[in-house]
Amino acid sequence: MTRTTNNTSTSTDVSPSAPPKLHGAVVEFSGVTKNFGGHRALDGFDLTLHAGEFVALLGPSGSGKTTALRALAGLESTDAGIILVDGVDVSTLPTSRRDMGMVFQAYSLFPHLSAGENVEFGLRMRGVAAAARRRRARDALALVGLDDHSDRFAHQLSGGQQQRVALARALVTEPRVLLLDEPLSALDAKVRVTLREEIRRIQTELGITTLFVTHDQDEALAIADRVAVMRDGRIEQVGTPEDLYSRPASPFIADFVGLSNQLTGVVLNGFAELYGTRLPLLDPSQADGPVLVAVRPEDLELAADGVDGVGGLVTASSFHGSLRRTRVRFADGAEVTVQHGVRVHPAPGDNMRVRFTGAPVSVEAVTNRA
Repeated sequence: MTRTTNNTSTSTDVSPSAPPKLHGAVVEFSGVTKNFGGHRALDGFDLTLHAGEFVALLGPSGSGKTTALRALAGLESTDAGIILVDGVDVSTLPTSRRDMGMVFQAYSLFPHLSAGENVEFGLRMRGVAAAARRRRARDALALVGLDDHSDRFAHQLSGGQQQRVALARALVTEPRVLLLDEPLSALDAKVRVTLREEIRRIQTELGITTLFVTHDQDEALAIADRVAVMRDGRIEQVGTPEDLYSRPASPFIADFVGLSNQLTGVVLNGFAELYGTRLPLLDPSQADGPVLVAVRPEDLELAADGVDGVGGLVTASSFHGSLRRTRVRFADGAEVTVQHGVRVHPAPGDNMRVRFTGAPVSVEAVTNRA
């Protein structure tokens, strides 16, 4: 792909195998608020994307993640706050002047245009000469592995191929920011995994600042530099995938990012106490009192009945390739999922005991639960 100035292409031809390193913009949301009637979709939303960073917005439906992306794109107006791109407030600029590349869940390819013509479309709107358009479209298709599909129409392409064309179309204009709104959710599982890895590879090669919206925590953890977990229009926690998984700020984060068992307990003198076990806290400053305790499935162990641990009845056990997950119901009705090796084969109805490994846990005061 080549750089353009004043809507004309430069004479430098860059090999598809060595795409240009684009300028990654710094994006800042500051106090952004958006209301839809009586519903506040964004509530003082604050987030900074560093140059060339890949940030995923993760959260349940209605948490505001797509609204934040659309506000950055200029597809939604805001009621308060500012959005800066490289220090310039773009809050009032139309979409056409924000220099954003966008890929959505729907491929939205023009059915009467070939893949190459679809990729060229944005360049045509910018007045780029025909020869330069074709060269840059060819390079963009090569970047997504479809250089030999330029003449095919949408109905001749698979879903994954159509989304690759949509990605090439977003990148060919060399935008300052790439916006991805649930781009993989319409694809089958195997294609989704392959394409998310390709998106990450391309983003890394180009160095383009990227905001990726998804409800799939596996996708977010697999490819993002940082993940921002949203709840009710605000960011509940932001950090690296490892930080969010290993040091969740609350049981909500622990439950939404990965799997977590939610159990009632009490904090006393810097420890969570439940089922006769004392567990260290991720946040030792937590005040004493009743709490909800989040315990990861891998931080529990199965043991035969009659040894130390909490007794319970196996209600289900499922095979996941390299591991198994077994569900155990305690006498008080609470249920936990235990993650363990595949050589142990519990069956529904078996009496088992569950032991805590002693790993630190996150807790939330019961009075603070939403």
